[in-house]
Amino acid sequence: MNPTIKDVAKKANVSTATVSRILNGLPGYSEETKKRVLKVIEELGYQPNAVARGLVSRKTKTLGVLLPNVSSLFAAEILNGIEDTAHESDHSVIVCNTDSNGIRTIKYLQVLNEKRVDGIIFTSEVLKKEYYDAMIEMDIPIVLISTASYRYPLPYVKVDDKHAAYSATEFLIMNGHERIAMISGTKDDPIAGVPRVEGYKQALRDYGLMVDEQRITYGIDFGYKTGMMGMEQIINEMHDITAVFAASDEIAIGALSVANKHGWKVPDDISIIGYDNLKVAEMSIPPLTTVAQPLYEMGEIATKMLFKMINTGQTVESRIIPHKIIERQSVKRIEQ
Repeated sequence: MNPTIKDVAKKANVSTATVSRILNGLPGYSEETKKRVLKVIEELGYQPNAVARGLVSRKTKTLGVLLPNVSSLFAAEILNGIEDTAHESDHSVIVCNTDSNGIRTIKYLQVLNEKRVDGIIFTSEVLKKEYYDAMIEMDIPIVLISTASYRYPLPYVKVDDKHAAYSATEFLIMNGHERIAMISGTKDDPIAGVPRVEGYKQALRDYGLMVDEQRITYGIDFGYKTGMMGMEQIINEMHDITAVFAASDEIAIGALSVANKHGWKVPDDISIIGYDNLKVAEMSIPPLTTVAQPLYEMGEIATKMLFKMINTGQTVESRIIPHKIIERQSVKRIEQ
């Protein structure tokens, strides 16, 4: 029979209320009493919950993951990699949907601190000073995914977004396209917005093509509706365009749907290349050519990095993950 809180209280010669207060970190007992109770917990193997285990071992076998949009396909791929890797090591995952909201992020960090998580994975969001300060106060390992900070020295796992966007644009150029539009996400987004636009522009410049700001459309995020709005603008205002670089696969799928609505055939009338290589890219009509981020692997690698930091107390090196073009059927070659 598993030991109970009454067994702990009896052997430690204290009340069950005292044991409960110690387990929940409440005041009202001496340091000597706390040590005695924790020793009895360890001796009896009493494990009421993760908090109690954490008080004994100083670990709760729980990780916190902060994501700005849990419902996105992008987040789902990363989260699968994190959760599979965590569960292989008998760890649980607390997922926090921050919604790119500073107040919500801070509140979730407070919750994770109260839950005494062993480490945090912070994903695809700008690392603000208040977030960093709250994390450092927790004194636990932290790894970033699909974001990085030059100001704050935290290890990260990501692709080189500028280089990946360059590769996508270069692929279109090498297939004979010279009049290329881009549908980006939020204009001033420093994570996936600015670097991908810069990569697109750099590729055009390097191949002697004109950089026209009017050929870049921006949206509210990197989702389906942004792709729809951007493609509407391209169809209505940019009649000479032969190809579109979409800054995410969800944007690309939105663009495909609008092209189809207007009777434009992809890739015969216009070519589209995406970014991410989400599972939905294989299912679209036509199947989407895209630049691949290995999102599942990024989640897996980041979790293993976090475990290494938890187990050794040492920092780890950041990882830039290679990207590659996945060629399907949404880009047509134009013979010069």
